[in-house]
Amino acid sequence: MALSDLNPVERNEEGIAAVLGILKQRFGERFQTGEAIRGQHAHTTTYIPTQAPDGVAFVETTEEVQEIVRACAAHRVPVIAFGVGSSLEGHTNAPGGGISIDTSRMNRILAVNPQDLDCTVEPGVTREDLNRHLRDTGLFFPIDPGANASLGGMAATRASGTNAVRYGTMRENVLSLTAVMADGETVTTGKRAKKSSAGYDLTRLLVGSEGTLGIITSLTLRLQGIPQAISGGVCPFPSLEAACNTVIATIQMGIPVARIELVNALQMRAMKNYSKLDYPESPCLFVEFHGSDAGVAEQAETFGMIAEENGGGPFLWTSVAEERTKLWKARHDAYWSSLTLRPGAKGLSTDVCVPISRLAECVTETEADIAEMGLVAPIVGHAGDGNFHVLVLMDVDNPAEIALAEKFVARLNMRAIAMEGTCTGEHGIGQGKVGFLRHELGHGVDVMRTIKQALDPLNIMNPGKILPAAG
Repeated sequence: MALSDLNPVERNEEGIAAVLGILKQRFGERFQTGEAIRGQHAHTTTYIPTQAPDGVAFVETTEEVQEIVRACAAHRVPVIAFGVGSSLEGHTNAPGGGISIDTSRMNRILAVNPQDLDCTVEPGVTREDLNRHLRDTGLFFPIDPGANASLGGMAATRASGTNAVRYGTMRENVLSLTAVMADGETVTTGKRAKKSSAGYDLTRLLVGSEGTLGIITSLTLRLQGIPQAISGGVCPFPSLEAACNTVIATIQMGIPVARIELVNALQMRAMKNYSKLDYPESPCLFVEFHGSDAGVAEQAETFGMIAEENGGGPFLWTSVAEERTKLWKARHDAYWSSLTLRPGAKGLSTDVCVPISRLAECVTETEADIAEMGLVAPIVGHAGDGNFHVLVLMDVDNPAEIALAEKFVARLNMRAIAMEGTCTGEHGIGQGKVGFLRHELGHGVDVMRTIKQALDPLNIMNPGKILPAAG
């Protein structure tokens, strides 16, 4: 992907110069314009080219975010929210320059309400920070993307993770939020009630908007009780199709699986070498059950029988916390283990999601494409909801490899859409998937553009993301 392939955003040199002066005077050392710090606040996680902002403001309060947005609105300068920078589709890039608002210092846990199973946090709190804080309450926050992402960023991209099959995604687990809009005013989208039919669902509008409509400055999140017992393990299969059929049968039988993750043979090889797992280099399912001691044992045994009926097994499961932790650490380290398959390569990470009835077909056809194109591209996925990821490893200095990888990604995304799926289950659109949105949603893109123009008429909120260029 070249910079010319990304949505163009015109630079406003005069406005940028004015805002740089204003923010330097206002924030002092908390406003940085050095090349290194600006580069760190652009996209750095995949092969998408880096487009650095002109300055980075380290904010500590909602009021400071408002000040910056108002200054940028007055001078028509873009603003880009930044959490920890772990997104994969270019969300933090600044194609028209502008100001990166770093929310990492907005890291307070404002309230925990154990009886109501909710909490309110600032956007810079990470998922691991929150769960450490909750440890003694008997509660936990279940959404767990591979990275230790900020909760503000997770909401902005509508992230999910390995627990989504049981606990849902950020869409289901953000009860309400406060955001600074393009005019500098704040909007609070709801109260703490577990349900509401009061007006438009502004929470759902802003969750997944990738900072293009507003900048999240606090979130109220749904919590869960830590299960009495947890069992989990790994089950090998002779083929991806057999593994996917086991997933479908497990869910159709109503087994309350908490995690059911698909790993292809190549990804398993990487995990064995990187995380020192002792399992066959074959397609595998990583599975976990939550409940009572008797319940998780029964669920594990039933799953094992289903797997055996599909040619899988043996399913080796455990309730020992240390052993389960090792398994899920390996799963969350899948990105890093994949890089060992081709040292020095850069990854093009992509995800799609299809109805689980089409999962086996989609994954099998994707593996055939990988083989036909001669790519090194492991597959791992949240099989319980039909979402899977492919990491294409390539030499980013080789235009032919980039073109081949992009051809593969285009075929994968169009295949998912043709199967009544989506071009992204959890990564978001950002810059990398803008070209597929019209194919998926048609006139819905025009409705989105109307919303964007109404809420951000100057197009200063993370421009160049989600929506294709007009015309």
